[in-house]
Amino acid sequence: MDTNILHKPPIHFRQMTWFDRFIVFCGVGFGSGLSPKAPGTFGSAFALLFVPIWLYLGFNSSLVIILLMSLIGIYICGHTAKVINVHDDGRIVWDEFAGQSLTFLPLLYLQQMNWSWVIVGFVLFRIFDIWKPFPISWADQKVSGGLGIMLDDIIAGLWAALCIFIFHFYFLT
Repeated sequence: MDTNILHKPPIHFRQMTWFDRFIVFCGVGFGSGLSPKAPGTFGSAFALLFVPIWLYLGFNSSLVIILLMSLIGIYICGHTAKVINVHDDGRIVWDEFAGQSLTFLPLLYLQQMNWSWVIVGFVLFRIFDIWKPFPISWADQKVSGGLGIMLDDIIAGLWAALCIFIFHFYFLT
């Protein structure tokens, strides 16, 4: 994915319907994806603001909402890409919201959520999202549309979550 948005066409919100504006605003992470450098990292960092919500809701409710966020994200990301006419544009960061949130599920389940682990989860997610080992790279290259935009970040979030869970299981129990 090309994260250099300097050569991307500008997003013209004034030329959109209100519905398109709302969806694109969600797709670009409420503006967090409009950062001129590293929009994916800014989107993932913005998603850390959800951590208090996940803590308040607990594991089961958070799991349901993150799954809904992921399913709705397929439409949001696909529609945003269509409206701005650029597939998997770096400015689309709703997928980072879902993937980053998935990373924290083991911490919620194990009731080990603290800011040290949040930072570890953030770093792990970014590593997998940038490095794109298999099957993340496959999803990024072979799956198109909104599902393709979402799937690589969902898998990256699952890989990061698995790493956290394994570390807790083998080293902290």
